[in-house]
Amino acid sequence: MQNFETTAATQYEITTSRQMLPWMAEQKLSIALTTYQIGKLFLLGLKANGGSIFDRTFDRCMGLCPTDNGFYMSSLHQIWRFENMFTQGQQQDSYDRLYVPQMGYTTGDLDVHDMAVDADGHLVFVNTLYSCLAILSGTHSFKPLWRPPFISKLAAEDRCHLNGLAMKDGRAAYVTAASQPV
Repeated sequence: MQNFETTAATQYEITTSRQMLPWMAEQKLSIALTTYQIGKLFLLGLKANGGSIFDRTFDRCMGLCPTDNGFYMSSLHQIWRFENMFTQGQQQDSYDRLYVPQMGYTTGDLDVHDMAVDADGHLVFVNTLYSCLAILSGTHSFKPLWRPPFISKLAAEDRCHLNGLAMKDGRAAYVTAASQPV
């Protein structure tokens, strides 16, 4: 097991298999993940002496979606857009990215799960509470794009626990849901 370096104020420990850090180095990648159970966004990366972790707290953070220069993250009442503020080749304390929340879209509690950017550059997200796929709206909490044919109307009832989204050729193509038969 290998440990990620954390701050003194951290109340948790993250351990990985022995192969995790060498694999990350070989692939030249870092990992972003969320956990709504403790409301954390984690950015896992590498430093000269091993793994490094950076975390921030957001109420019920869940969905993540990469962009060309950052990522989107959903939380209890917002969808946040983070951007890398470093220019190519810039570093500080051996970090080569600095992600800063640049935009927050207030949606209210939609229980946003999966997200993806479509071919037109719109953020498509799974609006679990309203059982639909949606995009951001300048005037409302969301603009619905699609709902399963067995959902008769939009209602804040999480009727089928729509939660997953996969894109094909820049368009929403597949969704997942978890529900009990009636």
